[in-house]
Amino acid sequence: MSVINKTVLLVAVFFTALLMISCGPDEAPLTIDQVGPPEWAYNSTIYEVNVRQFSEEGTFAKVEEALPRLQELGVEILWLMPIHPIGEKERKGTMGSYYSVRDYFDVNPEFGSKDDFRSLVEATHEHGMKLILDWVANHTAWDNYLTETNPDFYVHDEDGNFIIPPGTDWDDVIQLDYDNPEVHNYMISALRYWVEEFNIDGYRADVAYLVPTEFWERARLELESIKNVFMLAEAEEPGLHPAFDMSYMWGGHHTMNGIASGENTLADLDEYMDRIRNEFPETAFMMAFTSNHDENSWAETEFNRLGDGVEAFGVLIFTKEAMPLLYNGQETGFNRMLEFFEKDPIDWDYDSPFQDFYATLIDLKRTNTALRNGHKGAPMERLESSNDEAIYAFVRQNDEDRVVVVLNLSDDAQDVTISYGIEAGTYTDLFSGDEVTISESTDISFGTMDAWGYTVLVK
Repeated sequence: MSVINKTVLLVAVFFTALLMISCGPDEAPLTIDQVGPPEWAYNSTIYEVNVRQFSEEGTFAKVEEALPRLQELGVEILWLMPIHPIGEKERKGTMGSYYSVRDYFDVNPEFGSKDDFRSLVEATHEHGMKLILDWVANHTAWDNYLTETNPDFYVHDEDGNFIIPPGTDWDDVIQLDYDNPEVHNYMISALRYWVEEFNIDGYRADVAYLVPTEFWERARLELESIKNVFMLAEAEEPGLHPAFDMSYMWGGHHTMNGIASGENTLADLDEYMDRIRNEFPETAFMMAFTSNHDENSWAETEFNRLGDGVEAFGVLIFTKEAMPLLYNGQETGFNRMLEFFEKDPIDWDYDSPFQDFYATLIDLKRTNTALRNGHKGAPMERLESSNDEAIYAFVRQNDEDRVVVVLNLSDDAQDVTISYGIEAGTYTDLFSGDEVTISESTDISFGTMDAWGYTVLVK
């Protein structure tokens, strides 16, 4: 491996030249404004896999065993947290952080072998799903082999010592230096490796905002010369698009937490959604979530943060203008903070009602054209209700489909009337399966809705 890694810089130069000529003699090279998400991403739900905690064994093989269940659940994109060997020097805890990468060209032996990973990717595709890898481009482990072969790849202090990422307490990792163009070449060669050799379908980029945008733009173009990939940025920065297809809705997540605790209002949520629409490109995907690995391990579970509103906010992230994320275990109502640096497997409860709850929402997301991601989806049209301080109601509709969502985001039961905006017709209640007929009327009663209640009507 060390010999291979010493040659990757030369290989990267070759790949750059290849990219410029791959379009053919009469075609202009692909530009960053011409890239976009794969077609399969437009109606997808993304599912985050913490391999270490996914099973008692914590292996690729056990994730592969779960693929039939995940296929039945309906998720279409599997995001694996970093799979690389973990640094031992300055390691946190017993097992260390996935985000302390010792070798970008290898897999963590605790998870299995490269053949095991290849089998997982192939099986994921056979089950009609895609797989993206979590990528840590900003920093490496203290004992990454690059510290010996290429110490100039790192930022140093005035005494010539490696430094941790500035402004952080991430003392188990050290900062790469993107002022050095060879760092760009090396990292892009590593990104290409997993697409070319294992046929993965894209990346989730850890702290993407800390790495120069010009790096991500070049990386995206080089990956596009191999296949149309999907790119998720751990960021909420409009400038990272179109190098990335999707960004986090961090602000929306914190606003939902604030609504549950009484610190935010529904007007704050409207203001946030308006800001996203105004600041991000129309083609950008946004990712909505009630949990992920960071929130679960450091900020409490969704049940602690959202209380009785867990299901109502779950409905919201699946029906608003966003791609919904599930963190492994949410689909079975898992309610415990997982250790980050130790072995701490999920307690699976396959009889949990959350299995059907999320499967129903995922199926709606996958099949209803009004809920598509990005510019292919219909906009949210807020509906006026009898109490807009407690009731968050909206419709998304196009020529083919219509979805009406009514959420009581409050601790009190509400008598709910929608003043206008719902077209007459026969709808299906998503969760009960009952038919609901709405006649021509300006005041449509939804009766008394329980605290944190919800209704989704589909036509």
